[in-house]
Parts: sequence; C-alpha cells; structure tokens
Amino acid sequence: MHDGWMHWGPGGFGGMWMGPIFWIAILGLIIWLAVSLARRGGNGSRPVTPPAKTPHEILDERFARGEIDEEEYKRRRDLLGS
Repeated sequence: MHDGWMHWGPGGFGGMWMGPIFWIAILGLIIWLAVSLARRGGNGSRPVTPPAKTPHEILDERFARGEIDEEEYKRRRDLLGS
C-alpha cells in the first residue's frame, strides 16, 4: 500500500535500514549548524577590532613600562611633534 509519501519498508526507498540513517543524518546536520552558529557568536557579526594606536600612545606606553628612559622619551616626543 502506498500513501503518497516515501515508502521506507521493504522494496521502498532503500529498505528499512535507510530510515534511521536518514534521521541520524538530519540530527547531525542540526547539531553541526548549532555549533557553527555558537562559534560565530550566534548573530553572524564579527569581533570588533580595537582602533590602531597612535605613535604618541605607543611612546607613552613604552615610557610607562620602563622600556625607555625620560631622556629618550622626550627626544622621541619632540621628533613626533608633541
């Protein structure tokens, strides 16, 4: 008897073993989609990158970390047109 829908029984589309495989594949697809969306943040937006630092900000940070002394800091600041 055929009801107009895919017949999963013997002699139908692949026999009885295709039904479970089909639903496992659908479940796998749903899980893959959920994981993919979760990794992207769920809304499809990309992470915001911070704006690039100016040369003055980099110089200030280097001085604050002690990478350069006051004399070098002042010399470079004057070169940058402080």
